[in-house]
Amino acid sequence: MIPLHDDNPTERFPFVTVIMMILCVAIYLYQGALPEPSEETFVFHYGAVPALVFGHASLPDEIPPPVPASMTLLTSMFLHAGWMHLLGNMLYLWIFGNNIEDVMGHGRFVLFYTLCGVLAALSHAVTDPSSPIPMVGASGAISGVLGAYLLLFPRAHVLVFLPMFGLTRVAAGIVLGMWFVTQLFSGGMSVGTAGGGVAFFAHIGGFVAGMALIGLFKRPEVPFFAPGRPRRW
Repeated sequence: MIPLHDDNPTERFPFVTVIMMILCVAIYLYQGALPEPSEETFVFHYGAVPALVFGHASLPDEIPPPVPASMTLLTSMFLHAGWMHLLGNMLYLWIFGNNIEDVMGHGRFVLFYTLCGVLAALSHAVTDPSSPIPMVGASGAISGVLGAYLLLFPRAHVLVFLPMFGLTRVAAGIVLGMWFVTQLFSGGMSVGTAGGGVAFFAHIGGFVAGMALIGLFKRPEVPFFAPGRPRRW
């Protein structure tokens, strides 16, 4: 199920959402332009490596870190592991992020997005504090956006592509609920496995953080479980 659009227009232009997208794309282009050894060093410098975050390891002296390990919980949100990783994250951010920014305002959305991203990265890191594998991607912060959207607009409709059925409209609560169940199942299956892969617990942690924090960040007049505002496709 691939979401393409929602029927929930905004009242203000999502400047922060657009800026976040531009930053992620620009940093990915810069990262991809680096020669392979430098790109690997870049990822270890700015990706969130659990072993470095919790002080169980340190980088070699020849590649001293430019930022404290704790700061990589933030910087890792702007790095991506490939085009599909980047495009998938930007698609979800554009569809759902503009509405969450709209109900908070630009300044609060920056703080909300950042907190969800940091809590998501920590949720992943605590599952294996000695892991030497960098975590990169905006998906933890975006998961927070999805959790907030689920509570605010579960009845808004989302245009999705289903591989065997084509385009159809589905309630956001179903789309996001199925997405979260998939993360829970995949996260459970990944416990105890070695190597890299998808940071499912970052998705889970970010989603729960978004649900927990949305009440503090939304404007008071915005209700929970709103139907969304319909528009023509």
